[in-house]
Amino acid sequence: MSDPLIVILFATAVTAGTPLLYAALGEIFTERSGVLNLGVEGMMLVGAVVGYIATLQSQNHWIGVFAAMAAGGLMALIHAVLSITLRANQVVSGLALTIFGTGLSSYMGKSFVGQPVPDQFKPIDIPVLSQLPYIGKIFFSHDALVYLSFVIVAAAWVFIFYTRWGLNLRAVGENPAAADSMGIPVYLTRYSSVIIGGVLAGVGGAYLSLAYAPSWIEHMTAGRGWIAVALVIFAVWHPGKALVGSYIFGGVDSLGFRIQALGEKASFLKDISPFFLQMFPYILTMIVLILITAETKKRRVGTPASLGIPYDREER
Repeated sequence: MSDPLIVILFATAVTAGTPLLYAALGEIFTERSGVLNLGVEGMMLVGAVVGYIATLQSQNHWIGVFAAMAAGGLMALIHAVLSITLRANQVVSGLALTIFGTGLSSYMGKSFVGQPVPDQFKPIDIPVLSQLPYIGKIFFSHDALVYLSFVIVAAAWVFIFYTRWGLNLRAVGENPAAADSMGIPVYLTRYSSVIIGGVLAGVGGAYLSLAYAPSWIEHMTAGRGWIAVALVIFAVWHPGKALVGSYIFGGVDSLGFRIQALGEKASFLKDISPFFLQMFPYILTMIVLILITAETKKRRVGTPASLGIPYDREER
């Protein structure tokens, strides 16, 4: 017996939302330390192409993931040097990182476009849990990277809100001068957070090329890095809310494809342009940003006080 359409849609939302979730979690760590990184799109693209090439050469998708993590971390390190050590404008540095990552990924993957990956991530049914009605199909019939994202969300939640290191991270993002006077290593905290953000963005990119659409296609992130940045605001810098937001955006993204498929059965759906359906996630992004911006005028919603502001120890 086939699964109900709503179950299939929710299960697809989890799959489509996973790369957004990884990227958003990484950006939460970065922004919690007070650093704004708009280079998520570029880091995801480089992670996607490096993960794909590494898998192609090694015939092992886990080696591809580790390579993507390293590539994303190195990309983030560039931003960290520019924004933390050299105190460059973080918006400009992030945009430059996206442009650089887009060009670099296109150059590296030029000869691999369209080739299927030899060892892709495949769904693994979790014993007992995957047999649960509805919930089993939605959450427990996915690949290993989806399950890993559940663990990372829980770990990030505990780390940020229930550990001393998480308290130090939040303190650096709120008031780096006060944190520095208390002996918290501001520069080390910011560097490590930015690199963690890049590592997770790299995994998000690798998920696209090794699981979601197992191949390499130029610009395959299709703006997901920017959606991930918006998701951080939507989630008010909270890992648990980022998970919910990622699946909402993923569901909207997959809904467009489902409507196109249903158009063959429902004639009135045939009149809806596929280009309009592809706009769904980005329209939702703009709506969310408008609503959140309106809310911030009334009260503070969790934005780190020092976000985007370079810290100079000599000026404290």
